[in-house]
Amino acid sequence: MRRYFRLLFVCVISVFFSVLYVFSQLASSLETTNGWTEARADRPPLAQGDPSRLTRKAPGEEGLTDGDLNDRYIVDKTLATAYEVYRVEPVRLAVVACGPRLEETLTMLKSAVLFSQRALHFHIFAEDELHAGFKFSLELWPVRFRSKFNYTIYPITFPHVNAKDWKRLFKPCASQRLFLPLILGEVDSLLYVDTDILFLQPVEEIWNFLSQFNSSHMAAMAPEHEEPRIGWYNRFARHPYYGKTGVNSGVMLMNMTRIRANHFKNDMTSVHLQWEDLLMPLLQKYKLNITWGDQDLLNIIFHHNPESLFVFPCQWNYRPDHCIYGSNCAAAEHYGVYILHGNRGVYHDDKQPAFRAIYEAIQKYPFGGDPVSLLLQPLEETLKNTMHTYCGRSSHLLTKKLQESVRNMEKDNHRAR
Repeated sequence: MRRYFRLLFVCVISVFFSVLYVFSQLASSLETTNGWTEARADRPPLAQGDPSRLTRKAPGEEGLTDGDLNDRYIVDKTLATAYEVYRVEPVRLAVVACGPRLEETLTMLKSAVLFSQRALHFHIFAEDELHAGFKFSLELWPVRFRSKFNYTIYPITFPHVNAKDWKRLFKPCASQRLFLPLILGEVDSLLYVDTDILFLQPVEEIWNFLSQFNSSHMAAMAPEHEEPRIGWYNRFARHPYYGKTGVNSGVMLMNMTRIRANHFKNDMTSVHLQWEDLLMPLLQKYKLNITWGDQDLLNIIFHHNPESLFVFPCQWNYRPDHCIYGSNCAAAEHYGVYILHGNRGVYHDDKQPAFRAIYEAIQKYPFGGDPVSLLLQPLEETLKNTMHTYCGRSSHLLTKKLQESVRNMEKDNHRAR
């Protein structure tokens, strides 16, 4: 009997230590797994493929397979000295460039990089002959500024059916923006801008409108006009348009996940159509009645789906129309201009010298130079010579937010020394 109890005692002790061993191994395994997960979350995963075209992805960015690289340059250079910037999801900025738009587009991208405090990813859609120019120029930018952004260069692509009609719609390649939700299928949100845009405030300021979207909103644009008496759509359009004066698509913020998933009301069928099924019938119906190309198509879409559009104020897409006959953007008078839109080629002629002066000031500013003496002061001197125009008389609105951005740049320069 005593021998039996001894044997039982030994068995219990053995089982006890066996259980302890199992738990210790399990705990060790869990610690190892968690450590690996955290390490991967703390640094970008290394991508497979040609390292000269794709080096590594910043946290939160979608992965791309080698097959995705066939027709695009992908450059993603996260530098260790600037790594903290990439802990936040980047602001994704898209632009479409065709013809002689290389320098204008680079100046737009420069304005975004100069003033932004957030990581950026540029999605550049361009004709094949412009690809090398973009890559060469962007890679020449100083490391301190180059580390603030990544970029991908894509070819211009349209549906095979009616590809020529799409490409020639309004301006060369401009209608490419209609297909961004379909081409960038894994991108959730995107800010599209025309090549003639200049950011006078950090890009993330307009990106923050995404947080103000309600459950129905899937895109945001500014009105085409503030004053109906000089509005184009309400006086001349031969098709439906959004609201009282239409919207301008030169600055367009998109939740593309919602755009891809939504079924849109339309005037062609009682059936609500998805984005990819809506565009071609819309072009077929209205191509003889539209003047401003893809912008007109967007106006038609949101005329029938007004609950889907978030409208931001005119200072986020400030054009010569807002000052050419006298100031008519009340929000800009109060807050200043956040985003300048030099449409109708005003950066390159003498029709609106105030707009041209701002473009040339940003274009000529040397990266890392003193922003006060090399950007702001020369600009203010030039603007004094534009007072013979209505927009020149409103130039204090054009520089109000720029002055804030320059002060922040000055602080950044001091910290970088």
